[in-house]
Amino acid sequence: MNEMMLGGFLSAVSTGIGALPVLLFKRLSHRHMDILLALTAGIMVAASVYGLMPTALKLSNLFVLCCGVLLGVASLSVLEEYLPHADIEHAKSGVQLDSKSLLLVVAMSLHNLPEGLSIGVSYASQVEGLGNVVALSIGLQNAPEGLLIALFLTNQGIRRSTAIGLAVLTGSIEWLACLLGAHLTSSFSKLIPYGLSFAAGAMLFIVYKELIPETHGHGHEKAATFSFIVGLLMMVCILVWFG
Repeated sequence: MNEMMLGGFLSAVSTGIGALPVLLFKRLSHRHMDILLALTAGIMVAASVYGLMPTALKLSNLFVLCCGVLLGVASLSVLEEYLPHADIEHAKSGVQLDSKSLLLVVAMSLHNLPEGLSIGVSYASQVEGLGNVVALSIGLQNAPEGLLIALFLTNQGIRRSTAIGLAVLTGSIEWLACLLGAHLTSSFSKLIPYGLSFAAGAMLFIVYKELIPETHGHGHEKAATFSFIVGLLMMVCILVWFG
């Protein structure tokens, strides 16, 4: 339990840590942002395909895996449909949109819900090292996410310290969701393989729908591709070390 609470907390707080660079600058070049996002995309793909999905198969069967992955994809698709979305291009417009700033904070907080659930489920599975791997992969993804939130808010005229605080707030729901996910799967052990495959589907949706398209629209596709491969290999190495 202590390990899960620490892993979930560190993953959640990485959103705030990722926001700290706004104290030094308000903007990040597209090249550097594309490389950073592609790196996290590779990490998340490896964690899903080489960590979550094989474990779900060991604990259940192919039918459960497919159902869980599709449920994760469908859930995030519905979530995205009804929540506002803002990207870095909008942040650079300089337009003062206080209502959108509030909606962005709410949206990103809810966006972290399935990520926190996947961490809790991974720890509850009691598969050695899996919880730490998933917490690490999501934490690495949360850092650039926190930076994007802070960049958006500071460009809306919000103080940098307040922007960092709001980024931390969006990550806090992830820790609470982590505890909830662990409790539910501990109480209903049959849900664990569904939860693992759900988490894999949710992470793959984020990668393909959000991260990869964002890294291939600014002329830095080759750098982003290499960064994706590096991120994937990094996480595969971590999985082997933990395995």
